[in-house]
Amino acid sequence: MTIKLDVQELLETLKVTPSEQNIMLIGKHGIGKSQIITDFYQTQKMRVIPFFLGQMSDPGDLIGLMYQDKKTGHSDFLPPYWWPTDNKPIVLFLDELNRARPEILQSVQDLSLNKTLAGKKLPQGSIVISAVNEGEEYQLTDLDPALVSRFNLYEFAPTVEDWLLWANDNGIDNRVFAFIQKNSHFLDPEDLENQENESGLNKTQDRRAWEKVSNLIKPFKEISELHIKILAGIVGIKAAMNFKKSLEITLQVSAAQLLLSFNKYKGKLKSFLLKDFIFLNEQILYWINGDNYKPNQKKTVLKNFHLYLVYLKRVKKSEAIAHLASMIENPKFQKAAGLLLVESVEIMAELTEYIDNIEL
Repeated sequence: MTIKLDVQELLETLKVTPSEQNIMLIGKHGIGKSQIITDFYQTQKMRVIPFFLGQMSDPGDLIGLMYQDKKTGHSDFLPPYWWPTDNKPIVLFLDELNRARPEILQSVQDLSLNKTLAGKKLPQGSIVISAVNEGEEYQLTDLDPALVSRFNLYEFAPTVEDWLLWANDNGIDNRVFAFIQKNSHFLDPEDLENQENESGLNKTQDRRAWEKVSNLIKPFKEISELHIKILAGIVGIKAAMNFKKSLEITLQVSAAQLLLSFNKYKGKLKSFLLKDFIFLNEQILYWINGDNYKPNQKKTVLKNFHLYLVYLKRVKKSEAIAHLASMIENPKFQKAAGLLLVESVEIMAELTEYIDNIEL
């Protein structure tokens, strides 16, 4: 049994793990391992060099090509194309480790133990991180226990909340965001049965696929039947058809509309059931946490959020207020909490009684 890490826990693990210790992440494809690793170390000003070992047929791509030293007559290896020439530490990200050929795994053995490849030492402070796939759909190579023992082993299990936070920060189309918010079981492939066609090929959605959907539909205000067919080729038929249905059932007011023009849109809240308020609460917190407002709109956002709280109190939706308070207490919404609780005495006063009564 391996230790599971969500996104925030993985980032903290990368931050505190010494460079001499190697990390191995277990997880399915398309859940964001590569992107998180790359983004984190780029903020540390470290060059990240990814290798997809399952697609590598020649160890020379990893260790360099052999040649004969004319002076000594001995065999040696030319430095590979990625080898650092400035002696600055690098991050080697060895993806698909358990899909690699045995001769490539041999090179990884020395790399993981001594940070050495073909007799050449990586610059001091260099980091080795590997990722392995799991699932019956992969053609996998059994890893030597001696190799595995050289890595700190974790299962990367990002939550739906992690993806929604990322999606909000990265401009994912609101229709995709709202669909996953309401239908989180369509985010990861393991939650659905495979959809098989006559060719025997399976197509299921994953987190990377929903980003593709967002990029495809962004230019279109209306989604046509052809668009749904195209989406089915990205996320599978079942997910595409359910996405189509979701487009017919949308909230009458968005987080942006409410927080920027509360008085204009508050009338639309009259028909809301508790589940609608819960859904809207989530959109509001993600929207604020993602800094989707301009600096000169901050006072307006705070004023309208307070008006929304007062409205919920007036219509006796205490469960909805408690839900908001609970979300604000979540460390993943730290930016939103900082704005709402630190910069608005009125909001703080309205929420305090609910926060104090939340059972953690």
